[in-house]
Amino acid sequence: MKPLLRFEGVICRRGGRILFEGLDLAIAPGEALHLTGPNGCGKSSLIRLAAGLLQQEQGSIERAELALADDALALDRELPLRRALQFWGGDTGRAMDLLGLAHLADVPVRLLSTGQAKRATLARVAASPAPLWLLDEPLNGLDSDAVSRLEALLEAHLAQGGGVLAASHGALGGSWAKLELGA
Repeated sequence: MKPLLRFEGVICRRGGRILFEGLDLAIAPGEALHLTGPNGCGKSSLIRLAAGLLQQEQGSIERAELALADDALALDRELPLRRALQFWGGDTGRAMDLLGLAHLADVPVRLLSTGQAKRATLARVAASPAPLWLLDEPLNGLDSDAVSRLEALLEAHLAQGGGVLAASHGALGGSWAKLELGA
């Protein structure tokens, strides 16, 4: 079975210093990998490499179609939430329901709280048909209800053959392989 994401011998250099080198990893359908490590060790850089937003110094990266949730909201702040999410396509109504956002469908994105905006970003990813989800600090700003909703969403995505790469300082529910950077 072909992996959704594969790194072979990857070297990442940022700001003149090597964050990691010789990195090999693979995420197959149904697998989740949790990146951990101290601030500045390269977790977000690894996510950005996986997304194709950074270029590795050496090595190769193969990726399936993906959806990224990071610090960038990637939603038009002036539009009502439903319309802003519809720009990205997919089953936005279902994603909004699963993340507890349906009651905010007509609220302009700019008026969302930090936690609501994080859930909106996650809804954008969940609505996507992409099999590979890249999540950079997905728990930031989420209350316990939103964390439970995210965990259920991730479990369903993995059960349907999706894969997840998540960088987080917090514990992620479910069964995750772990990769500690900077150790």
